[in-house]
Amino acid sequence: MLFRHYFRQIHRICLLSVGLISLSAHAEDVSTPKTDSGNKAASPNPAIDPFDPSFFDHLPTLSQPSIEASKADGSSHLPLRTSESSSQGENSNGRGVKALDTETVSDPKNLLANSDASEEKTAQNIEETTSVTLDPALSEPLPDLSHFMPDMNEHVVLAKESDDLRYKVDVKGLSNIDTDQAFKNYSVLLSNKNKADSLSVIGARATNDQELINRILRSQGYYDGKAALSITPIEKGQYNVRYDVNAGSIYKLGQINLTGSEEEPLRIARVALNLHRGDPIIATHIEQAENNILITLPHYGYPFAKIGDRTILLDDETHTGDYTLPVNAGNIGSYGSIIVSNNKHIVLDAKHISHIARFKEGQRYDSQMVNDLRQALAATSLFSHVSVEPIATGRKREDGSEIVDLDVRQGRGKKHSIAVTGGYGTGEGFKAQGSWISRNYFPPEGSLTFSGILGTRQQQLSALFNRNNAGARDRVIQIGLTAGRERYDAYNGYSFSLGGSLSRQSTQLWQKRWTYSIGAELTQTNERSYDFSRSERLTRSYLIAALPGQLGYDRSNNLMNPTKGYRLNMRLSPETSIGSGLRGYVRMLFDASGYYPVADNVVLAGRFRVASIEGASVQELAPSRRIYAGGGGSVRGYGYQQLGPKDPYKDAVGGLSEEELAFEVRYRFGNFGLVPFIDAGQVYEDAIPTFHNLRFGTGLGARYYTAFGPFRIDLATPIARQPGESRISVYISIGQAF
Repeated sequence: MLFRHYFRQIHRICLLSVGLISLSAHAEDVSTPKTDSGNKAASPNPAIDPFDPSFFDHLPTLSQPSIEASKADGSSHLPLRTSESSSQGENSNGRGVKALDTETVSDPKNLLANSDASEEKTAQNIEETTSVTLDPALSEPLPDLSHFMPDMNEHVVLAKESDDLRYKVDVKGLSNIDTDQAFKNYSVLLSNKNKADSLSVIGARATNDQELINRILRSQGYYDGKAALSITPIEKGQYNVRYDVNAGSIYKLGQINLTGSEEEPLRIARVALNLHRGDPIIATHIEQAENNILITLPHYGYPFAKIGDRTILLDDETHTGDYTLPVNAGNIGSYGSIIVSNNKHIVLDAKHISHIARFKEGQRYDSQMVNDLRQALAATSLFSHVSVEPIATGRKREDGSEIVDLDVRQGRGKKHSIAVTGGYGTGEGFKAQGSWISRNYFPPEGSLTFSGILGTRQQQLSALFNRNNAGARDRVIQIGLTAGRERYDAYNGYSFSLGGSLSRQSTQLWQKRWTYSIGAELTQTNERSYDFSRSERLTRSYLIAALPGQLGYDRSNNLMNPTKGYRLNMRLSPETSIGSGLRGYVRMLFDASGYYPVADNVVLAGRFRVASIEGASVQELAPSRRIYAGGGGSVRGYGYQQLGPKDPYKDAVGGLSEEELAFEVRYRFGNFGLVPFIDAGQVYEDAIPTFHNLRFGTGLGARYYTAFGPFRIDLATPIARQPGESRISVYISIGQAF
């Protein structure tokens, strides 16, 4: 019987808990009291911070840690708190106002608190707002269990822990406000798959989510909004959790004031802030606007700019807020010296780093150029980590600007790397390429690369010395040694080549308007091709000396995926060949391409190419030095090097001139794209192209756009296909066709 008495006590306590939770849930839906003047006495929950950083820790934000760290007080948050001020209780018009002041929250509470903390908070709220009469039996002392003997004939069945309660969540009035679906992403109720061990756990989770809704409302400018919570049973073991959201009126910006600096930096800050009277007071918009100030001022020469704590004074009658932000721009700066402070891990010294920088000492400070230097250093792949930080020296130049040194802190990266790539093209077959690189083998930035090509048509081994940023940014010195074998329909051959070049190259980080390359090359080759004078295939040896040069002009907007602009490129290579006698000649090529956007996701692209060889006949040239057309980088729809004059075996023999035309419509949707295209071209035996007997190919390409360029698959077919030509040609590579 004593056991039955304990069970009855526990049963009463459970009933009391359910009643308290229900009262707590409905206690939230209480109208806010008004003052005598008819204004609200306080915000619905003055302890809750509308811009509390705990909210932004879990919701998407545009804040940048590097920017937040530069605020005047050194804190990592800019919280905005609603407070009641007796001195500001009414304005001159008798309106009630709420001051939104800023303060630093050193230890913000997590929005997604655990259930125990939520239950404790729920119980505390109930004690403050609710009076309940308890059963007198609950205060009676419990009997001593040391002498308790249970009645073995009495059976009591308790609920099992595994029998979870289920619930549904219904939110009314939030869908048009919570456009980022923050409630769906961060709801405690939803994250637990709509199951709980007890009703008290459901109540604790529901209270957490009620606060989440309130924070969402405030973050979107609805400072008077509130969510009423109710929990009702649906059937045995299942409950409905319902929120009725009353957003109220949205608050908008009134006056906008920036204070604390001279007129010039304040003018720059106002433009960067880009907030206007009447804009909704939305948390992410205001944070983004303030971050723009911290990005823009260093770009215009103020490297140590800071912002203070914002204040917004809300008027709950007009639903506006006057915004004030202190701005401390600091001194205008100019570049000083580049220093390397961590001497134990020096990879590149200060002198070489100054060659990579795109600015000179004494020029006005620009954070974008500093960031460009950091990215260029990272692109060398020599560092495990690298940073470039401005250092205030306190020294000033004659023009009044403060000298700002740059501290480059670096960590040594891996010296060696292995890379493997592959591809396929009709006429070329499969091709796999691998390389082993030893970086900084000859400091500074002198690398040694051994590579190999293994393909169905080509095999090659090479060794390359490469020095990047040789005395200037993106100036490259190369010396290479190559040995290989080629087995194409046009010719078969073995070659050995030694060459070097000096070039100025474009990169994705710095796409240059002008590029150039000059070099020298010496090649020994044995090649087999058809000799028309003897009507048979012959193998001949050639010793070729060349001085290749290239000049490029680029006005396109992207190196790997241009969408507007144009490019011009010219190549000139005087050469001499010892094969069928000593013969000097000049190889020339001109290439032009243009890009025009007709819509946001549609680009028209076109290319024209013309090439010529002057000074020798076709038979006097080594087959590998002749001009060919056809393939993925030429006229699609035809095999590699398959256009132009052919021998009796229907294999191309090359020519002395060519022209190529190409037109594409590039349609992009998301990270994917479709590209219908048509190409045309022909190769001629004469040195002057005649533009007669053009061959056409057409097809459709697919694109997948990545961070380093589009992945390309093109399917093409020849128009007016002739015997021996493939119906379908496939081309796979990285980057656009042109």
